[in-house]
Amino acid sequence: MYPAASVLTHRLRPTPLVAFRPVDQDMLRRGVAEFIGAFTLIFVGGGAGIASVYYGNNIVAVALANGLAIGIMVTNLGHISGGHFNPSITLGFLVTRRITPRLAVVYWACQLLGAVVAAYILRYLFAKGSVGAFAAPISHTTDAKAVVLELIMTAFLVWAVWATAVDPRGAFKSIAGLAIGLTITIDVFVGGPFTGAAMNPARAFGPELAGNMWHGWWIYWVGPAAGALLAALVYEYLYLRPARPPVVGTPESGVDEPRPGETATS
Repeated sequence: MYPAASVLTHRLRPTPLVAFRPVDQDMLRRGVAEFIGAFTLIFVGGGAGIASVYYGNNIVAVALANGLAIGIMVTNLGHISGGHFNPSITLGFLVTRRITPRLAVVYWACQLLGAVVAAYILRYLFAKGSVGAFAAPISHTTDAKAVVLELIMTAFLVWAVWATAVDPRGAFKSIAGLAIGLTITIDVFVGGPFTGAAMNPARAFGPELAGNMWHGWWIYWVGPAAGALLAALVYEYLYLRPARPPVVGTPESGVDEPRPGETATS
């Protein structure tokens, strides 16, 4: 009786339209989250840059738009994919062995695709030339200076990611989006007028492709990648890899001296 009922129940279960293996389904979910985050950054950040041209080149509005876009998306999707939305950040996770090569490739593909889709929508909504204008250094900034700017700004960004979202002793992960978003905001204040402050190869690649403007394209791959590797490896091996020192004070003393960032228990 019971086996027959079990078979009948199994036959009555609805069949999913598409069957994914568990690992593939997990990658799909994470990849979609990365697509959405990258799309939001390019659509909101790039759209604000284009709009600011018509309203007096307001750097504050552009900086806040980029920072808020990432901050909100990290808060919304960080628990699903980690909230990278940036090939350079994913590279940092890869070299520190916090993500598998296979998943990193999925992230990179989805991030670039999200950037391209957003850029082409901006091209449809606005002029073709205005889309790519924010993915190239200005004429009086040399390529070397542009690379250094992108390297330093990306290092700030990745350092903030490691300090808030990766380090378990850092700020609460629930507010990591705020710190990461504000880091992007201050970076745009500094580098926005000179390189566009991409800090993100996808942030440059999408507008470059949609606007067919490739001047200095390599800057936005070399600079952010170098900055991400520098910040990720330094933070990883300086603060996360060494063993934690023992607590100062014996149990008999009744005093557990705090480590940096902790509070004494007595």
